[in-house]
Amino acid sequence: MMYNYIKALHIIFIVTWFSGLFYIVRLFIYNTEANEKPDPEKSILQKQFNIMIRRLWFGITWPSAILTLFFGPTMWYFWSHWHLDNWLAIKLCFVIGLYAYHFTLHAIYKQQAAGIFKFSSGKLRIWNEVATIFLIAIIMLAVVKQGMSLVWGLLGLVLFIILLMSAIKIYKLIRLNSGK
Repeated sequence: MMYNYIKALHIIFIVTWFSGLFYIVRLFIYNTEANEKPDPEKSILQKQFNIMIRRLWFGITWPSAILTLFFGPTMWYFWSHWHLDNWLAIKLCFVIGLYAYHFTLHAIYKQQAAGIFKFSSGKLRIWNEVATIFLIAIIMLAVVKQGMSLVWGLLGLVLFIILLMSAIKIYKLIRLNSGK
């Protein structure tokens, strides 16, 4: 019975964490684009974006990441008593990658808070899709488990990445042709 509550909380905080990861990069993009505008528009927009970024990052994203990290191993303990299936080992590798991605976003957060804009909005748009790749890989592994072939799973993920990058390029061309 306790396992189901822990699992529910784990899923809730995964969802809120991913929501934060998806939205924070959009705010980084908007903040970067605001940096290219003339004053006073630039300072007004950046002041507002910095408030939104800080509240999202420390009010939702970081707490969700920490609570996901707490409830995941707790659920694992109640479910398997630390038995590590192959699918779970692969999933945990993706989860470690997701936390690494989270820390790269924290570095971007700190840079932008200091007024440093190292990445263009185009690069940030591509970086925003990294969370999508992690989401698909982790969810597929959690749901399909042993039923997934490692080769076909990786092939499907690579194909998805190619399609995603193609869609980004097409969107960029559309934006350039429409003047937006």
